[in-house]
Amino acid sequence: MPRVVAGRFRGIVLDAPKGDNTRPTGDKVKEALFSILQTRIPGSDFADVFAGTGGIGIEALSRGASSVVLIEKAGQACGIIKSNLNKLRLEEDDDIKLMKAGYDAALITLAEEGRRFDIIFMDPPYRMAEKACIEASKIIVEKDLLKDDGLFIVEHSSELPFVTDVMNMKLNRSCRYGLAMITFFSKYG
Repeated sequence: MPRVVAGRFRGIVLDAPKGDNTRPTGDKVKEALFSILQTRIPGSDFADVFAGTGGIGIEALSRGASSVVLIEKAGQACGIIKSNLNKLRLEEDDDIKLMKAGYDAALITLAEEGRRFDIIFMDPPYRMAEKACIEASKIIVEKDLLKDDGLFIVEHSSELPFVTDVMNMKLNRSCRYGLAMITFFSKYG
């Protein structure tokens, strides 16, 4: 079961759907990700795309993010996210918001609302990670969703193709954790 690793909700075990449709980010990968991001999280605006259980966004809020948007299309996963928010006694408000929509529509809606983020984390199903990353990065750049020093981070499989040199963003680095890879992008300029 996924759990909150650090911060004000540390140790809380989160609900996860049964079956293979949702793959929560493992504790090892989550700890490594937040170790890299530790100085960027407090006070940040954070988006968790393909949120699944909401675990990454909840972790960011637990560690001091100012606002978190959880984007998830699947109905079962949205129900799990709501259950996890209830478990933590979090109401959907300005601090945390769940958007039940596809990632592309949600990103466009957020841009229309004038939202910009310090960190956009995306953890799509591994089989579609490359395609989703390319499409999302196009929207993120065209709609100016990242703040100037913001990061777009994608979790993907280390065993499946993931081309980074065709992106309209600058590749910062990739880190491998077993079968999972985390790749960091930023805006050019």
